[in-house]
Amino acid sequence: MKSKLLVALAATLALSACTTTDPFTGQSQLSNTTGGALIGTGGGALAGALVGAAVGGDPRVGALIGAGVGGLTGAAVGNYMDQQEAELRAQLQGTGVSVTRVGQQIILNMPSNITFATDQAAVQPQFNQTLVSVALVLKKFDKTIVDVYGHTDSQGDDAYNLSLSQRRAVSVATILASQGIDQRRFFIEGKGETSPIASNATEAGRAQNRRVEIQIAPING
Repeated sequence: MKSKLLVALAATLALSACTTTDPFTGQSQLSNTTGGALIGTGGGALAGALVGAAVGGDPRVGALIGAGVGGLTGAAVGNYMDQQEAELRAQLQGTGVSVTRVGQQIILNMPSNITFATDQAAVQPQFNQTLVSVALVLKKFDKTIVDVYGHTDSQGDDAYNLSLSQRRAVSVATILASQGIDQRRFFIEGKGETSPIASNATEAGRAQNRRVEIQIAPING
């Protein structure tokens, strides 16, 4: 599994500034003020959804296996993800959320027009039940890790778009975590306008780019 930044700060850290500096990259990042929503609703292990550093594999896998969550091997991986995909498709039929299978990974694409009001980071009340349905499947299939990515279009200020995407990703993950999912499974990142899936030159393309993606991958062990 590719190297990535892992969500990892202790819940005991003070909730202070809106941004902080990543000591590994020197870049500004989401602070524990913004991420603190997950401390209040989800509990300590996810600890604020902040970006810390992890190099050479995904530390979540080792932590979860070490905690007694068994990994998947061989043909069991494909079987497990097939079953999870089928249940997600059944739960999400007609909701506007797309389910895509890429190898052993499942990607849920949640367009912003059904998840958030314009320029807002709070999940629309009518979409809460859809996220609860996703959480039920994630809780049942607990041998997976869950990445939540926020995305925007290219309209407006880059820094604002990054912040909005971060807050939206945290909002979605907060609802998922509140359903009793092991928070060590989560990675949360706002990507702003850096990962478009369509052209930002048209409104139709920009609408596709405004989204939250949930990527689900098996714990191989």
